[in-house]
Amino acid sequence: MGTEPDTLVAGATGFIGRWLAAELLARGRTVAAAVRGGPARGGELRAWLRDHGADDRALTVVTTDVTRPGLALSPDDGDLLGSVRDVFNAAAVYRFGMGRDEARRANVDGALHVARWAGSLPRLRRLVHVSGYRVGAAGAPRPAREWDALYRRHGAYEASKREGDAAVRDLAARERIPLTVVNPSGVIGHSVTGEAGQYIGLAELVERLWRGRLPALAGSRRTFVPVVTVDHLARFMAAVPEHDEGPDRAHWVLDAATPELPELIGLLARHLGVRAPRAVVPVGLVRRLPRALTGLDPETLAFLSEDRYDTASADALARAAGLAHPPVGDALRAWADRLVEDGFGRAPRFAAA
Repeated sequence: MGTEPDTLVAGATGFIGRWLAAELLARGRTVAAAVRGGPARGGELRAWLRDHGADDRALTVVTTDVTRPGLALSPDDGDLLGSVRDVFNAAAVYRFGMGRDEARRANVDGALHVARWAGSLPRLRRLVHVSGYRVGAAGAPRPAREWDALYRRHGAYEASKREGDAAVRDLAARERIPLTVVNPSGVIGHSVTGEAGQYIGLAELVERLWRGRLPALAGSRRTFVPVVTVDHLARFMAAVPEHDEGPDRAHWVLDAATPELPELIGLLARHLGVRAPRAVVPVGLVRRLPRALTGLDPETLAFLSEDRYDTASADALARAAGLAHPPVGDALRAWADRLVEDGFGRAPRFAAA
């Protein structure tokens, strides 16, 4: 490719990263896709982009490792990326049941390495860091004993994302890195095709519903597990550098019209032609029951909350960018259909990051 990249996407082969890369290319950006695993992963990404109508001629693939300082870039790739203005960090390990060290390598150390590298760019306009709607505003770095308690309470995934969020915001403030933190809710498939490629979190609940293994719901009648379609999130993220100014911005990106969890599951049960659970069991009780009985990973219970989230800044940016959430009911139904078609990831169509 003859054109220097103006954008880098870390985690470009992951669920969010690949849809973001496709959106950026559609907007005419010259994109460097940071991938781990060498040319094979880059080839998979190019094939996926072409299959989804993207012109990959403006794409450069660079081999990186976010868990290492400087992203383990070769000297030639480091020189090539000196033209980058916007850095999007969608690299993370999203999995329940991890050990603390494994989670921290990607979600804390990796986040800091991307932020430091972005801060070294001579033309940096914006670092856009993906955090999470239950993670954002975790506060400044804490004493070690407080993080120890957080890891015990929430598990390695959420605690590492909270720690990484706090560390990146602290670093950006100290080194004056222009930062936007995007806090998406549960990300579901494409609003039209339903395609996702990620089968944990809420998708696991849908699978249990489909297979007749969901006799009751954990939570309450007001439990709110908001969603956002991956294509809306990609469009929103791509628009951030064009609209955000100032040193420190944060946006909670979710569809506030998402039904409360019992209604959401009822909607999907009717669509799939299966029985919806009638009983709702308080989370506190579920925590005390054996996992073999509940079928739930204890880490997932932290997401079952009645909390609501301030989306004012995200809504304002979306309006300025001419964006609107697609109808959430239609998107949920399309996603559920695609989950069933894909066998809930038993035969994934694209390797996740």
